[in-house]
Order: sequence, then structure tokens, then C-alpha cells
Amino acid sequence: MRVGTGEKVLNYVILALFAAYALFPIITIAVTALGPQNGVTEPGPHFYNIADAWEIGGFAGALTRSLMVAALVVSVALTLSVLAGYAFGTMRFKGSTFLFYLFLLGLMVPAEAIVIPLFFDLRTVGLTDTIWAVALPQIAQSVAFGTFWMRAQFRALPPNLVEAAAIDGVSGMRTLSKVVVPPSLPSIATVAVLMFMWTWNEFLIPLIMSPGAQWRTAPLGLAIFKGQYTADNALIAAAGVIIAAPIIVVFLLLQRYFINGMLEGAAKE
Repeated sequence: MRVGTGEKVLNYVILALFAAYALFPIITIAVTALGPQNGVTEPGPHFYNIADAWEIGGFAGALTRSLMVAALVVSVALTLSVLAGYAFGTMRFKGSTFLFYLFLLGLMVPAEAIVIPLFFDLRTVGLTDTIWAVALPQIAQSVAFGTFWMRAQFRALPPNLVEAAAIDGVSGMRTLSKVVVPPSLPSIATVAVLMFMWTWNEFLIPLIMSPGAQWRTAPLGLAIFKGQYTADNALIAAAGVIIAAPIIVVFLLLQRYFINGMLEGAAKE
């Protein structure tokens, strides 16, 4: 089907407007982060704002804790999601539909509805103010979505791949690692990026599960920093750049797989 010149121009105009809408907040934060602090009259850019925000806010500890939590959540949740998705996507067993819908409850129930009872349960077993109290609820949430995503991916693979491996006597785990996972790497990378992003941005669970602030993550550190320096927009914006940087780095490293995974997901029926 041929596309007319007018339609092409309209498409580019619409895409440009959406791109500008998406980029405007990012550019605003970047410009503000390099602007002058209160009482500073020197012309910019002021790159030392980022160093000042890092030192004043003490973000080294918060970023380290966030990285540890994100690494634990993504590694455990991704492994469990691939295993569960492989079972639901390639195997037929009694109760599979019921169990799959049970997994989907993790997508339907908001964290706000269960975080307080969960806090008391974890406090009873002495897990509050530990990495497990912060990570375990997020692992459960991520596994629900990851299982849903990986099941769709594995069901979209040609059935003869798994059948041929079974005929050749290949074990289930070897079939998963050597036959099923390699063509699914874009989808796995997409899930990993999404899990990392959600875990990194999580605010409520670390706030509730670490009342002693021993596992205060980056978003909590940013909120506290904002409360101390609400009048200095340059420092607040610089702190926001610091907190957002790891997500940007992870996305840039995995963007090729992420985009391929999203396109594959859009193409599935």
C-alpha cells in the first residue's frame, strides 16, 4: 500500500509532537540541574551542582542499597519467571490454568492493599529492616508479570522446537537453556529492564519495610533531600539526575534487546 506525501508529513508531525512531549521534562530537569544555585550569579553550566548534591545528600549509600535490592530482585524474579513461563507455555498439566490465574493475582492486587499486613508478618519473623523485607514483596510482584510475559513468549515459539528436543531425549532443563531461551533473549532482556526500572523506582515498600531507615533506597533518599532543599531547584534537579542515571545506563546497554522484545510482543497475536 502506497503512502501519500501528505500522510507521511502528518505522521512525522505527530511523532515530532509526541517526541517533544516526552523530551520536554527531561530537558527541563537537565537544564535546571546545570543552572545556578540560590545566591549564585555566575553564568552556567554549573556541573558542580551534581557533585554538591551527591555530597550533601549522601547518595552513595542509597544508590548502593538500591543496586543491591535491584540485583537481588531482578536475578531471582527473572529466573523464577523464565522457569514458570516455560512450564505454563510449553507444558500441559492438570491445574495449569488455575495456577496461572493465581499468578495473575500478583498483577491485580495493588501493593498498597497488602503492604501493612505484610509488614506485621515480616516483623513477626524478624525480617524488617533487612534486604529481604524490601526485596521479597517486589520479587513476588515481578514474578507475576514476568511469568505472564514469558508464558506468552514461549507459547509463540514453534511447537516443533520443543517436540524435536523431546524426541531426541533432551531433558527439560537442557531444552529450556539450549532451545527455548536463545530465541527468547530479547523478551527476557525486556522483562529484566522493566523489573530493574520498577524495583529502582519503588518508594512505598522500602518506606514501610525499613522503619529504621537501614535499607533506605534511592527514591527515599531523594524525597528526604527534597524536603531539606525545597528552595534550591538546581540541587533538587541535580539529585534527580543522579537517581535517574542508573536506569538510563541499563536501558542504553540493553536498548537493542528491549526494542526487539517490545516489537516481538506487539507482533504476537
